[in-house]
Amino acid sequence: MAVFTTKSYMTPSPRSQPVAPALFLDRDGVINHEVGYLSSPGDIRYVDGIVPLIATARALGFRIIVITNQSGIGRGYYTEDDFHRLMDHMRSYLHTQQAAFDAVYFCADHPLHGVGRYQRESPLRKPSPGMLLQATTDHSLDLASSVLVGDRCSDIVAGAAAGVPYLFLLSGTESTPCPAIPRYTLVDRLEEVTNRLTELFLPPAGVSLDRRIRRKTHRTTDVGSPNPVPVKK
Repeated sequence: MAVFTTKSYMTPSPRSQPVAPALFLDRDGVINHEVGYLSSPGDIRYVDGIVPLIATARALGFRIIVITNQSGIGRGYYTEDDFHRLMDHMRSYLHTQQAAFDAVYFCADHPLHGVGRYQRESPLRKPSPGMLLQATTDHSLDLASSVLVGDRCSDIVAGAAAGVPYLFLLSGTESTPCPAIPRYTLVDRLEEVTNRLTELFLPPAGVSLDRRIRRKTHRTTDVGSPNPVPVKK
């Protein structure tokens, strides 16, 4: 199977318990600045606003799931062990900021540039939704109340295909709007996503978080992200 979980840092909930929504995060360009095949902890530079975004989502009851294409492994630039060490380093730092992630999924395959067993098409490589769907199965996630933040159209396409209703594209990487995606929200800063999460999911006085999430899950007339970016023809 071409997806690997570095670690699941949470205890799986019994199926009888209510499922939790997820905040799905791409890594490079969202959690850390893109440096080109990041493999060394010394090269990590965190994107402004990532700590309060994760901390706010955790306080609102979200599971924090990292979903990342890692063709650098498939190309032979670094190993799976290198990737694991880097992610453990990142989580250790974010944990000190009350902003740890709960699980990490990555796909090392590339259909053209992969070496050996990594040279193949994979339903887990974004823009396919495989990593999100696998995480949903593994952790009983509530996709209908989940959120995704990415910096590439492939992230947004994967989220839409998985059924994630709240899709946020962080500006700066893509030069044109993402085609053939009906709804997503373009943001310039992660702070905008944090504010939107609070508006959508912070329970009013006297309403529990579980009730707020269930009510939003059952509202089906408009589950797409607000302020959609128009797609130019």
